[in-house]
Amino acid sequence: MPFDPADLSYTDAGLIPCIAQDEGTGEVLMMAWMNADAIRRTLDTKRVTYWSRSRQSFWVKGESSGHVQELVDLRVDCDSDCLLAVVRQTGPACHTNRRSCFYTSVISGEPVELMAPMD
Repeated sequence: MPFDPADLSYTDAGLIPCIAQDEGTGEVLMMAWMNADAIRRTLDTKRVTYWSRSRQSFWVKGESSGHVQELVDLRVDCDSDCLLAVVRQTGPACHTNRRSCFYTSVISGEPVELMAPMD
């Protein structure tokens, strides 16, 4: 039976979280939201497409920055309420120009930046 995004569990807003992970390193790069149409576009084009909650529109990762996410594999978790996009990342994944959005650690109750922006 073919995969149907309609079979996933979405929030009341019709969204599902999607974690992007680097294919080569396994590094978690970012988390963003998708709706069923963004999932279909991602699968059709192999360019990861998210749903921007602030702009209420689709955004293809890297469309304006050139920091593209090419889809390698799309995985569904056991509850069908979260996605994992295994990607080939070109350039930084974070809008702060860092490799990953997860660049801050909480150490002894204090936030500590673990990586600087890329040049």
